[in-house]
Amino acid sequence: MSRALLMVVALAAVHGLITLTGVDATVVATCLAASNSDRRVNYDFCVSELNKHRDSPGADTPGLAKVAANVGVNSAGGAVNDIEALLAAKQQPPPDARTSAALRLCEQLYYDMELAFAGAYDEINALNYTAGKQMAADADSLVRRCTGGFAEAGLVPPEPVARRSAYAVQIAIVCTAITNLIISP
Repeated sequence: MSRALLMVVALAAVHGLITLTGVDATVVATCLAASNSDRRVNYDFCVSELNKHRDSPGADTPGLAKVAANVGVNSAGGAVNDIEALLAAKQQPPPDARTSAALRLCEQLYYDMELAFAGAYDEINALNYTAGKQMAADADSLVRRCTGGFAEAGLVPPEPVARRSAYAVQIAIVCTAITNLIISP
């Protein structure tokens, strides 16, 4: 069998696998390009998380950048809710003063992160890709400040904060990388 024919068969098999698994080919291609252009992008995370969103099927690259920003908004909002629950002192024992201070810092930073991701979405939607990319990068910086606040206090973030922070860093990186694909194809 010729090499060209083998490539066609392989591509057809991959397309069939993509179709059978319900993963949109545009999501796969965009996440692959993003992970190839930015080594921080976790390809599996990118495909998994973008594919869950209702706006992903058939979206082009700017559409997927907006999906990543929207996922970031939702994730940051969930983090705020988790932090508020931790601060509500319904748990026993309630957080000590250092933990409460770090949680309050994170709560404010996650509010700011919601705004950063929402701003990234709006800028990408308005075709201001460089500004959108910067706002997504700002979201990444905000989450790192949250985890840094715990480290400076000599504390380990509570599980919900650690989980949300790891997720927020990844979705910010994905959003930044996909937006960068539009700016620098």
